[in-house]
Amino acid sequence: MDSWKHIQKVVIASWIIIFFWGFTTSSSGQGVVIKQSNDNGIYKSGQSARITLLLEHKEHDSVSVAIIRDFTERQTMWIVNPGTDTLEIFSETVSGPATFIFEARTKTGSASIGLIVDPEKYKPGTGRPRDLERFWRSEKTELRALPLQAKEVPVPHTDAGYQCFNMELNCTGPKPARGYFARPSSAAPKSLPIIIYFHAAGVYGDWCRSKPEIALRYAKMGNGSLAFDLNAHGMLNGQSDSYYRDLEDNELKNYAQTGLENRETVYFRGMYLRLIRTLDYLTSMPEWDGKRILVIGESQGGGQALAAAGLDKRVSAVIATVPAMCDWGGSLVGRKGCWPYLFETENNREKMLAALPYFDVAHILKGSKATIVAEIGLIDQTCPSSAVFAALNQAKGKKIIFTVPYRAHHLTQTAYQEIWQNNVYKPIEDFMHDYLK
Repeated sequence: MDSWKHIQKVVIASWIIIFFWGFTTSSSGQGVVIKQSNDNGIYKSGQSARITLLLEHKEHDSVSVAIIRDFTERQTMWIVNPGTDTLEIFSETVSGPATFIFEARTKTGSASIGLIVDPEKYKPGTGRPRDLERFWRSEKTELRALPLQAKEVPVPHTDAGYQCFNMELNCTGPKPARGYFARPSSAAPKSLPIIIYFHAAGVYGDWCRSKPEIALRYAKMGNGSLAFDLNAHGMLNGQSDSYYRDLEDNELKNYAQTGLENRETVYFRGMYLRLIRTLDYLTSMPEWDGKRILVIGESQGGGQALAAAGLDKRVSAVIATVPAMCDWGGSLVGRKGCWPYLFETENNREKMLAALPYFDVAHILKGSKATIVAEIGLIDQTCPSSAVFAALNQAKGKKIIFTVPYRAHHLTQTAYQEIWQNNVYKPIEDFMHDYLK
């Protein structure tokens, strides 16, 4: 296995999957260590998967071990007086597609690790509407028939050599697109790429709000870019905390699970129209090089980035971290659906089946030729790996996929922070910088 201690690139059809070997084989915390036989957490049907547990401290008198299959079936066992020897907690020939998560807990520590079998075989849990393209063509035609009105309020004290604006773009609905737009003060025509940054779920949190510094950060990358930090909800920028708190408690309370029985009222319709409007605005800039559009986001933002690549063929590259809105129908076929778990609500099932697939990234992304860089956590129970693969498998472009056996939706196992920083975050940053040269 020594030859596998470095990053390996395995090409499967149109896929480029980057696995991290050696240092990702185990998960540990407070003296609890879980290891698996395939360092990368990826298995093929017919392979043997062996999971072992080691408690490094003698004082542990018992350990709880949970095995979760397909994010739905959970088995728990107690091991009393485990000692300090390595214990085999799972040894099976696996068949897929399937996922497993292994969790071990003592009084003082815990560790988790995940694996996935035949990830390339995952398909969406719902059928793709035959008229999906026609529906979105109609939506875009209506949007583009509305004359674009861009309200630009300059942000004072912007960094030298750059301009930044508080932006509002009118939209067919139900809210305008709002965010911050930054660019170099002077650039030659057809010289700059476009970057759009999308935000994770929520309303009030600091991570949900557009900021001039985010737009400016991306505007400075490479030789400069046309950078837009788009908030998800069309809400005003730069307001008081009370404004965002009121939105979260009232108008936007449980926003993602509203209007699910009609495709005209599904919340994501407006969210996607706003990102299309933003793309149209940016591509109208004479400085755009006509080739490069990079969209970036995490969780809900990652879902928006993938949706952008499916809805607009001009999008050339995506960076999506633990993306949401993928394969909502997973729960209909025996596995867990992705955030925000729409088919798990108490709305009318048949009406949801007639509406939601038009907004599911697993269907929107079909046929996209954009280069996709994705990070997938194999113990992520918010945006399950099976759901994300069900979506990514529909795209036709190059894919660079970082599968991280120790990552949940957030990097909660802090022992891996430095490893993740060096071997996941940094390569993704390097891709971005190379792409924008």
